[in-house]
Amino acid sequence: MALQGSEEIEEQLAEPEEVGDEDVSISPAEEITLTVGPGGEEDTDPLLLPWDRFSAWLHCICVVGFDLELGQAVEVIYPHHSKLSEKEKTSICYLSFPDSNSGCLGDTQFCFRFRQASGRKSSLGCFLDQFDRDAPVCLKRDQGHYYGYVYFRQVRDKSLKRGYFQKSLVLISKLPYVTFFHSLLKLVAPEYFEKQEPCLEAACNDIDRWPTPHPGKILVLPIMGTVMKVRIPTCYDKPGTSQLVQSTQNDNLVSIVLPTVHEVDLFTCFHPVFFHIQMLWELVLLGEALVVMAPSPAESSDTVLALVSCISPLRYCSDFRPYFTIHDSEFKEYTTRTQAPPSVILGVTNPFFAKTLQHWPHIIRIGDMKQAGETCFHIHIASSLCH
Repeated sequence: MALQGSEEIEEQLAEPEEVGDEDVSISPAEEITLTVGPGGEEDTDPLLLPWDRFSAWLHCICVVGFDLELGQAVEVIYPHHSKLSEKEKTSICYLSFPDSNSGCLGDTQFCFRFRQASGRKSSLGCFLDQFDRDAPVCLKRDQGHYYGYVYFRQVRDKSLKRGYFQKSLVLISKLPYVTFFHSLLKLVAPEYFEKQEPCLEAACNDIDRWPTPHPGKILVLPIMGTVMKVRIPTCYDKPGTSQLVQSTQNDNLVSIVLPTVHEVDLFTCFHPVFFHIQMLWELVLLGEALVVMAPSPAESSDTVLALVSCISPLRYCSDFRPYFTIHDSEFKEYTTRTQAPPSVILGVTNPFFAKTLQHWPHIIRIGDMKQAGETCFHIHIASSLCH
């Protein structure tokens, strides 16, 4: 099933007690106090080593380019001491580029998710677990997978043999903060493509000075001359409300105030399928196998993330892949016809999947992935779920 345990859900949805007009309600996460130094910033924690703060946000940053002989290849991993297995590097390479049929010219942003290599344990495990304690279930660190947040650039360049400049800057993280990391990439990636690795090193050094991602706290995050202000939700926030970050008189140096770190634009993703929303909600709630066929990785990943988040505050506990390719290590596992389709939501762009996954009970085709004679949005529904 795709649901969290009932006891845990009831605990999260419990209404806070009413307080008097003069009382102030403070969540346990917001009661965390940090020692503030003379400059208004946190004092350095003597237990934190260099790159520990960076590791609280990101595992690493990768640059993936296209080699005429090798194809996609990881050109840079930063910080240089970051560890990735060969299988993980291969996954990042293939998932960081759109399929050739997508025709993505210019800059494209999307997200993917892949399995972490088995047997790896972080030395910061206990340190990072304290942040999950107060986080909503849908925002806890993913223990078995990494998220990849991609900024892909493809532009014509006659000086190159292939005729195109193709490169991706990829943030690898355990955190499902899709809105935050996409906003971060919009600041870092264009600078990187212009100034190359020194810019990347400067950005990583900035991130290593950030406060750790405590849920419930207002975080001011400087990055490459820009200052971002965010608040990570807590499990104590009242469901159905949004704890927006408010601008204050002291925000003269703040350039970007993000109202959310993780929420996707559900209206943009679902407005063509308004009359199907309840059915889609039921499919996700039941953990049904579902594939989204889209013309680009951006549309694919946005739609899959919207589906996963539509049952919030419940956590979708089955597997989901915002962008999935034929080169994925789980391709055979997820496309076999010898057993029933697994409980997973896949986002794909390669037309090859239209035939490979035609036996799946629930298929969504959007945009140019529609077949002849079909409407822009098509769902094939198993008869047992029809009303």
